[in-house]
This record gives sequence, C-alpha cells and structure tokens, in this order.
Amino acid sequence: MIALPPQPDLDLAALVRTIPNFPKPGIQFRDITTLIGHAAGFAESVRRLSARAETYRPDFIVAVEARGFLFGAAMASAMGLGVVPVRKAGKLPGVTIGVDYELEYGVDRLELHEGAVEAGHRVVLVDDLLATGGTILATAELMRAAGAEVAAALFVIDLPDLGGARRLNEAGLPCETLIAFDGD
Repeated sequence: MIALPPQPDLDLAALVRTIPNFPKPGIQFRDITTLIGHAAGFAESVRRLSARAETYRPDFIVAVEARGFLFGAAMASAMGLGVVPVRKAGKLPGVTIGVDYELEYGVDRLELHEGAVEAGHRVVLVDDLLATGGTILATAELMRAAGAEVAAALFVIDLPDLGGARRLNEAGLPCETLIAFDGD
C-alpha cells in the first residue's frame, strides 16, 4: 500500500470547485468531486478529519449518505474502526430503526440497521457538508435512540451563512469543519 505523506500546508478549499447557479439560480454549489479526485487532497482531508475524530475517542465512525460515506469509510479504515452507514429510508436490507425529520420542503427519513450501534458505543458523525444542520441533527437523534453516545460531528465544508454550526452547538453537539465558504 502506498500512503501519501501528510501535507499540512495543502489548501483544501482551493480543491473544491464552485458551480454557480446549481441546482437553482443564486446557489453556489460546493462540489467536492474535485477534492476527492485529487489524491493528495483527499488523503489530507481524511488525515485531518481522522486527527480531529481521534480526540473524541470513538468506537465507530457514523457516515451519512451519500458523500459522507466517502470520508467516513476512509477515516474508519485509517483509524482502525468500523463504519456505520446511515441511509435514507428503504436502502438497507435488514431490520432497521429510523427517524423522520423535516426538510425545507417536506419530510425525510434516515435509518440504520438495528444493532449496528448499541448502548455505550461512542460515535463521531461524518458528512461532507454542513448547511442547515437538519440531517446531522436527525442522525444524532437516531444514534441516541439506538443508545449510542454522540461525541461530535465532523464535516469537510461548512456554509456558516446557513446556520448549521450554530444549530448544532445550540443542541449541544460539538462540530468541527475543515473549510468554510461564505454564502450558500
């Protein structure tokens, strides 16, 4: 296996492509495909996220569908931990537990396999982007319903203008991000 050396001076924000007016006019879409397609950038993102996660001493990394899977799985592997996927309703084949949560224009549902985490397990939640915080708050609720202790939530990108970090902090959920972009 070839491991890329740490690159603490690498500007991760410069590796994220911004696509104006997607998916609708006025939105500045922060596209991580350019970051994950850059070997050193992806490796450094995973290294930085893993270093932050280690301070919380998790038993598992919980990765949120879908782009959170990319970072969460790589982090779990690097840290010698298991990864627990949290998926949208109907995507997992076994017996699941779930939580419904409100979106801007409706309701959605997140699920995990029953028994994937148990009482006393300490978890760190991982996703690619923090916007309003609704999905990660629902994920935290789901983990707590399963009996897990939610130590923190980690993200590659924060959009601070949308207030997600504030919502997480108000809910008592520590959060950390690698990059912040003004605007939405």
